[in-house]
Amino acid sequence: MDGLGRLPLRQRAFRSREEFAALHGARGEDVALVRRFAERWGLHVDQSEPGRRAVSLTGTAAAFSGAFGVQLRRVGRGALTHRETADPVRVPPELEEVVRGIFGLDARRMMRAHFRLNKDPAATGYSIPVVGDAYQFPAGLNGSGTTIGLLEFGGGYSPDDLSQYFAGLGVPVPEIVTVGVDGATNAPTGDPSGPDAEVELDIEMAGALAPGARIVVYFAPNTEQGFADALTTAIHDATNHPDVLSISWGGPEPSWSVQGRTALEDAAADGAELGVTIFAASGDQGATDGEPAGTLAVDFPSSSPYVVGCGGTRLTLTGATIDSEVVWNDLAEGEGATGGGVSEDFSLPSYQVGAHVPAAPNGFTGRGVPDVAADADPETGYSVYIDGTPSVIGGTSAAAPLWAALCARLIQGLGKALGYLNPLLYSAGLANGYRAITSGSNDGYSAGPGWNPCTGLGSPQGSDLLEALGS
Repeated sequence: MDGLGRLPLRQRAFRSREEFAALHGARGEDVALVRRFAERWGLHVDQSEPGRRAVSLTGTAAAFSGAFGVQLRRVGRGALTHRETADPVRVPPELEEVVRGIFGLDARRMMRAHFRLNKDPAATGYSIPVVGDAYQFPAGLNGSGTTIGLLEFGGGYSPDDLSQYFAGLGVPVPEIVTVGVDGATNAPTGDPSGPDAEVELDIEMAGALAPGARIVVYFAPNTEQGFADALTTAIHDATNHPDVLSISWGGPEPSWSVQGRTALEDAAADGAELGVTIFAASGDQGATDGEPAGTLAVDFPSSSPYVVGCGGTRLTLTGATIDSEVVWNDLAEGEGATGGGVSEDFSLPSYQVGAHVPAAPNGFTGRGVPDVAADADPETGYSVYIDGTPSVIGGTSAAAPLWAALCARLIQGLGKALGYLNPLLYSAGLANGYRAITSGSNDGYSAGPGWNPCTGLGSPQGSDLLEALGS
């Protein structure tokens, strides 16, 4: 995709999903090979989706164990049990030429939601539209004609909550569509400190900053398979056609299987060719991303070179005027901090060659994370409405949908999809589109001039980004 990435926006042309499926979808002979393999082991092809290059199999645990040479086991107690494999799942030799990964045998939870609640009951938080004004979201644009996709892996939203929230802003509730993946549904828990907080934060952020956009929420199980299926479903969704995706969930890069990272990277590359821009939170546990003390790690999927990783700041406002903005780091108080650092799995992409990305902890020349940032400190967080309760929330999970909403406005203003945005973000012509964050650290890396592994290029100056992209 480097060739596409180097093209200026006005020269970019994206494929329709129908064209993509015809050119790059799974070949009939490859699906037939998988079908013959499945039948030989007593498995059944339940569904085949050539456009997504996905085949679903059903069968007994014994049949799957024999077919893929793995030992399946149950882990946990009661309702919290899940299936795991004793060893990594490998593609059988006869399928190596046509199969990239096998998912669903291991069903352990993979991701955390990257939100942080402000625990002060007296906290009020910033109004989301005010923060948009502070970040110079282009006036006269509301995302009309665009579609924002949100990927969620637990919890749900209540229409009553959304009605209450948007009534408080004086704007209509945006059009919302839900898509269930792998049996998941909109399933609010009623716990304002649980996954509902993530789902409703994402919707309220996107809807408040791009009220004209259509919002599609993709619900999937919190597993590696769930993530892969949610991302490919959204990217290849020929019904809803999302222009931009926001992902507020993730986990330390080392916790993902090689197959998982590869499959998700392939899906994100598909999105680049289809004109879909993807934003992902960089994590809320500083430079370690929750790994053992002293171990530096970045969060995936924000570390994917085809994804715009979103870091976090502490933003101080007077009205809609920015007084100060520094790296978000509350680790000394036992709270969170922005994720960021250098990947040990993805090599340095061409668009970061001049960004002075340091070596990864293992010496690898890796992709730097994040690319951009926005307010994420819960002490300077956002006023939202979760499970019938007014709440103040921060976290890099707020930064991702904020940037997604800005992207929707930019698409509307430019009259075309942006697609693979990363190379454009690093181009010299967009240098004035960011507010540089030069103060603070995430207890592993420090901020400074230019790109840095805490806040990337900086927080948005939306009108300047629109002007630069248009020229």
